[in-house]
Amino acid sequence: MEQISDKVQKGTTTVGIVCKEGIVLAADKRASAGYMIANKDVDKIHKITDEIAVTMAGLVSDAQLIVKLARAELRLKKIRNRKISSVKEAANMVAGILYQNIRKFSTVPGIVSFLLAGKDRHGFGLYELGVDGSLSHISRFCSTGSGSMMAYGVLESSYQEGMLVKDGIDVAMKCINAAMQRDMATGEGVDVFVINAEGARKVVGKKVVSELK
Repeated sequence: MEQISDKVQKGTTTVGIVCKEGIVLAADKRASAGYMIANKDVDKIHKITDEIAVTMAGLVSDAQLIVKLARAELRLKKIRNRKISSVKEAANMVAGILYQNIRKFSTVPGIVSFLLAGKDRHGFGLYELGVDGSLSHISRFCSTGSGSMMAYGVLESSYQEGMLVKDGIDVAMKCINAAMQRDMATGEGVDVFVINAEGARKVVGKKVVSELK
């Protein structure tokens, strides 16, 4: 089935990799506005709970607002239901926000997609959330954004079933590096998050300096 997300190119590269003892998320740090680099130090991976993190690609204002809404909704659910939402429940909730977001009439369409990864009592989960509110469970790996074609080339050749998180980090960084070499909208560095038994945390934050001295 053809999805809207297949037709939309987001100016970024994000990667999600399922490993033996957790999930690796990676993203570049460049924000683009057409042919202009608008920001060279953007955080594209955000924690929405202590155990769940998302990568974002698309319109920055909508992405930031949806991350804030997701955090607030999950806190409210925890208070009301007196239990922590599962990763699948969190993914469904964010997908619902995206579904409503893109269907609102606006002169500026809210085109945003996410990779959501987390840990709950059932184990680890990775989901792709499309700009149209679609929800896909990922069992191996996924990449979104304008540099995803380059990233998929690395993923297809380097991914191994049951690989360790430390190996997943290496593959994720190679994916972002490959995208930075060929995709104009990807660059400036890489951030890597790991979701494992200890929760979601940032493990790599590297910037690329391209100034002449």
